[in-house]
Amino acid sequence: MDRVNGLRGIDLNLLVVLDALLEEAHVTRAARRLGLSQPAASNALDRLRHLFGDPLLERGRGGLRLTPLGEALRAPLGEALAALRDVLRRPGRNLATTRQTVRLLMADAPGVALLVTLQARLAHTAPGVTLALLPWAGAADALTRLHHGEADLVASVLPPLDPPLRQRRLLDETYCVVMRPGHPAAAEFDLARWLAFPHVVVSGHGGTETPLDAGLAARGLARRVGVVVPSFLMVPPLLAGSDLIAMLPTRCVPAGAALTVRPPPLPVEGFRLDLAWHDRRSGDPVVMHVAEAMAEALAADGVRAPPL
Repeated sequence: MDRVNGLRGIDLNLLVVLDALLEEAHVTRAARRLGLSQPAASNALDRLRHLFGDPLLERGRGGLRLTPLGEALRAPLGEALAALRDVLRRPGRNLATTRQTVRLLMADAPGVALLVTLQARLAHTAPGVTLALLPWAGAADALTRLHHGEADLVASVLPPLDPPLRQRRLLDETYCVVMRPGHPAAAEFDLARWLAFPHVVVSGHGGTETPLDAGLAARGLARRVGVVVPSFLMVPPLLAGSDLIAMLPTRCVPAGAALTVRPPPLPVEGFRLDLAWHDRRSGDPVVMHVAEAMAEALAADGVRAPPL
């Protein structure tokens, strides 16, 4: 009863505005995101400052920045709003008629390949579900967004996760070497020919070295990196018009692309792709249905994923 009485004098809609303000650190962008006018968002910020006894956002170099209290509120507020949305979603869910957006985080090339099959499956089982593939900024960022309730599902190479995060294996991936047809390294392909040409590296932070380079260094070898790109989708066009070579996960090679594929010329360890979600999503039948459909889509593509 005390908890209820404590909320009676609070307009809970203000917390939705606060979530947007803390996320955007910009009044106009937060207003646009919520469909409010800029004066309405400013008025809400004034009321929130009075409610919390703190500026929450204050002027800094280059624009607004969060105060220490504003920063501290981001995660618990996101979790509280996500839990409230979960409560409102629970009663009487019918996948055939439910309208809901499920936010996915995964790298672009495997995401594109998976989305084609996944969307086709959901069109039959849950036609009102909208899939939103969010911009990828690495696994660490993705897990942070899961914690904050900004994403529903993450598919990536992940470390072992502790509650409240959950994970399941989707597939075990291997690597292949890719180049244009007629590439001079393709005939009698071996380690020396592989190292004789510049390589493409995919890195979201511009890094030129990967664990592969450490393995080469242990053998007294090195490769030359010619181009670093942030997206797997940028690799095939680069290969098509040059003598560049790339080592890619096999599922990142576009189906039907005019590319020559070879096995790596030295042992290269593959990786496991996991699916992760926050515990608060475990009770959401729509999110769990999409998770199951992702596993089924991979199985239909020849990859057996364990039951979710």
